[in-house]
Amino acid sequence: MTTRIASLLIAAWTVLALAQPGFAQDKKAFRAGAFAQDITPTKYPISVNGGMTDRQATSAHDRLHARCIVLDDGTTRIAIAVCDSCMIPREVADPAKARAQKLTGIPPERILISATHTHSAPTVSGVFQSDPDAAYQKHLAQKIAEGIAAANGRLAPAKIGWAVGHDPDQVFNRRWKVKNQGLLADPFGGFDKVRMNPPRGSKDLVEPAGPIDPDVAILSLQSADGTPLALLANYSLHYVGGFPALSADYFGVFAEKIASLLDADKNFVGIMSNGASGNINNVNFREGSKQQQPGEQIRIVADSVAAAAFKAYKTIAHRDWVPLAMAQKEIELGVRLPKKADIDRAEDILAQAAAAKRTVLKPPLEVYARETVLLAKYPAQVPVILQAIRIGELGIVANPCETFVEIGLEIKQKSPLRPTFTIELANGYNGYLPTPEHHELGGYETWRARSSYLEANASRRIIDTWRELLEQVSR
Repeated sequence: MTTRIASLLIAAWTVLALAQPGFAQDKKAFRAGAFAQDITPTKYPISVNGGMTDRQATSAHDRLHARCIVLDDGTTRIAIAVCDSCMIPREVADPAKARAQKLTGIPPERILISATHTHSAPTVSGVFQSDPDAAYQKHLAQKIAEGIAAANGRLAPAKIGWAVGHDPDQVFNRRWKVKNQGLLADPFGGFDKVRMNPPRGSKDLVEPAGPIDPDVAILSLQSADGTPLALLANYSLHYVGGFPALSADYFGVFAEKIASLLDADKNFVGIMSNGASGNINNVNFREGSKQQQPGEQIRIVADSVAAAAFKAYKTIAHRDWVPLAMAQKEIELGVRLPKKADIDRAEDILAQAAAAKRTVLKPPLEVYARETVLLAKYPAQVPVILQAIRIGELGIVANPCETFVEIGLEIKQKSPLRPTFTIELANGYNGYLPTPEHHELGGYETWRARSSYLEANASRRIIDTWRELLEQVSR
């Protein structure tokens, strides 16, 4: 009888032990894979957007990539692809996800595809006077899917960790309060209260109209023996620029620099994703401009941010396993459609340009007249994909907009996961995302166009949805 009772007690203890989180964790395996897929176009010339007039690139200064990681905690598998592109619409992202699912089995709602926002990449989404090349759109979707599949094919036991560094020296708010009303005219016949990118060193500057975010968040992956496998960084900086040819901008140079600092091998994948940088750039407007060689500032910024990332990396205690969770929700947001009077005015402006036989419209008046006519064809509401990811205690949120820094700072404070960071321009393109307060101030980022058309309250609805998704994945 005593032996039988002892056996029952041992069996009960075993069942209880297996149910304990610590015991179960010992039996779980964390795996990761990474791959940098070349997405450089194969045919030239090709349209390049990022300005109010189209540019034609005839070569690439450096290769463009879709830098991909796949993570698997034994139960959940997720994929993240950060692409050297200005913005990637759903017409490209959705087919890429569908193809990736066929190749890997990872469902689209567990795939995040974002653009770095380099202004030196082929046009993929039509905006201002640049229109996409359909062949390159198809090529890009296919290559992104192949990159995710290649990362998935490299899945192997791995370690993971994260940290947050700081680099306040490379980010500046680009929206300014100014004294001179002449600097505040908008293309619709009115005046704003702030100016985007005012004259550098001007006596008319008063103060920036918002904050910055100096955080350099990093997610580090190592192979089981501690060899650097990949590093995903996040920094809220629009872009740097400086090359007339195609270029991955500082995002690409960062990838090279962090690999060097980590003494990583050729299979290592460095990744810089864009945070909440809709109103942030790399220009110190208090100072005058200085003469630089092409690409010089890109190198300065990449070196500085990589140094901050490396410093944070050295504090990480990598883990053998962490839980993963990812949630997605598609919401409908309103469109700020032009009124009939707006359309009539725009058509008159375009008629005058046509009478002058101009094939390239003059910015900003004629350019925004064309945008008004094109935006008038939009529906009253558009679908927007929002995502939240949990990696251990780390949170990541994603949206398809050029997100103002205040929004990124707010979700960091309200998230149940710490730290949390934002990956913008993910899973589509829906223009700028200012706060309602910034809509009241006006300025370029609020000007109604295909680059800025969501309802003025869109950021509030996005933050509410993010909080809901973060609560869901953090349970």
